[in-house]
Amino acid sequence: MSLPLVIVNPTSAGGATGRSWPRLASELRTHFGAFACAFTEKAGGGRELAEREARAGRRLIIACGGDGTISEVANGILASGAGEAELGVLPSGTGGDFRRSLKIPSRAADAAAALRDGRAVKIDAGRVEYRNPKGEIETRYFVNVASCGMGGEVLRRVKRGGASWLPHGPARLLGGRAAFAASSVRASLAFERPTVAVRLDGGPERRLAITNLCVANARYFGGGMKIAPGAKLNDGRFDVVAVGDLTTTAILANAHRLYSGTHLGMSEVSHTLARKIFVRAAGGEEVLLEVDGELVGTLPASFAMLPRALRVRFPRS
Repeated sequence: MSLPLVIVNPTSAGGATGRSWPRLASELRTHFGAFACAFTEKAGGGRELAEREARAGRRLIIACGGDGTISEVANGILASGAGEAELGVLPSGTGGDFRRSLKIPSRAADAAAALRDGRAVKIDAGRVEYRNPKGEIETRYFVNVASCGMGGEVLRRVKRGGASWLPHGPARLLGGRAAFAASSVRASLAFERPTVAVRLDGGPERRLAITNLCVANARYFGGGMKIAPGAKLNDGRFDVVAVGDLTTTAILANAHRLYSGTHLGMSEVSHTLARKIFVRAAGGEEVLLEVDGELVGTLPASFAMLPRALRVRFPRS
């Protein structure tokens, strides 16, 4: 049987993953055991490596990086069609949102032990079709959360160090939650709330003025916001959370509710479950789409649920 493969994204967390890899590798050898290793060299490299290795019969493929790296590796496994390949997570990145839903420890030694002693669980995945920056229709999978609206603008600011106005320096030097929170403040000041048209499970189209619309497979996004507190990874349905046309003042006043998961009780927030979702811009503006913490393109977008499509290693309770 082949060794587990760790796919490392050395550029994640502003390059911190690459710098800390010797320490992470030592912890993994000590608390997990022997493994093979491959480094990504370009955007999309994690997907290519994972797809190739899954097709070749690699049974456990571990993503080392942030949510974007995890998503790339998951995409590769899903694209391979190799049902026995299993996704593992060794966290190192800015957001860490998918890790939270899996309840994987953030400390490297504990995460390595969880990989060693964990169990394989089949979880749902999503498939989304959207327009990429070149204007072409593109399809990818996702395991965590996809969103349109202000989430895309926040992510754009995080990626380019949008928290640099703070006295503590660029976003990459902050913790994930602080980086996303700081960028959220700036984005909310300039963001013009779009109107979108949404169709759920083939039903009638509904128009909404939104701050953000989330299609959630898991619970967290945006550096620890508990956007879909009741989301289950294997119930065969997305949690669709629409945050309405909130003012900047209202966003700031209720930010704590997004992190604690109590925002669903707000009159400006709606929540429902669906297996298929179609969303398009209804007001003529361009609406950004982010998927698993990566800014991928714009609306229109179609989302489809893939029940229990991916094997993932969970810590034992």
